[in-house]
Amino acid sequence: MALSGPQWATHFPTSSSTDDLTEPFRSAVNRFLSALRGAGATVSISATLRPPERAYLMHYSFRIAREGFDPATVPAMAGVDIQWVHSAPDGSPSSSASRHAAEQMVQAYGIVFRPALGSRHTEGNAIDVDITWQGDLTISNAGGNPITITTTPRSGAGNAALQGVGAGFGVRKLASDAPHWSTDGH
Repeated sequence: MALSGPQWATHFPTSSSTDDLTEPFRSAVNRFLSALRGAGATVSISATLRPPERAYLMHYSFRIAREGFDPATVPAMAGVDIQWVHSAPDGSPSSSASRHAAEQMVQAYGIVFRPALGSRHTEGNAIDVDITWQGDLTISNAGGNPITITTTPRSGAGNAALQGVGAGFGVRKLASDAPHWSTDGH
């Protein structure tokens, strides 16, 4: 078993390919992104499908580091040979060393909110994507009709008009998480 720590952030990487999304969400995302690119928007995908092993590591590192969860009670997960409990120099369990290693993992993952064990990302029904543009954006909606977005901000994170266009494709924005879009906005 390997001790917990920031090195785990490189294990079980999250995909950034829309090919790894499930249908019909994959097709909806590809149509939406194609419309965005066709309109001249800049699209940068950071995450699509998250392996359940990564979700497990992210979830429990956050719980230990930020919520005081006892590392000795973390359930094992098949295929993830991690040791959450660190030892003090005398060999006894060290909650502070365990929390410190978990916090290093949280930082390495860039976690802001407690990650769920099961989520739209582990289902293949979510995408984290940064969308920006300059000036007005004239984009074809899901029906193929042009829509001109003149409002600010000029980003997917905060533009309600663009979020409405995305919803028409079946790609819904989670308002509290800047890059996150999914099948249902969660």
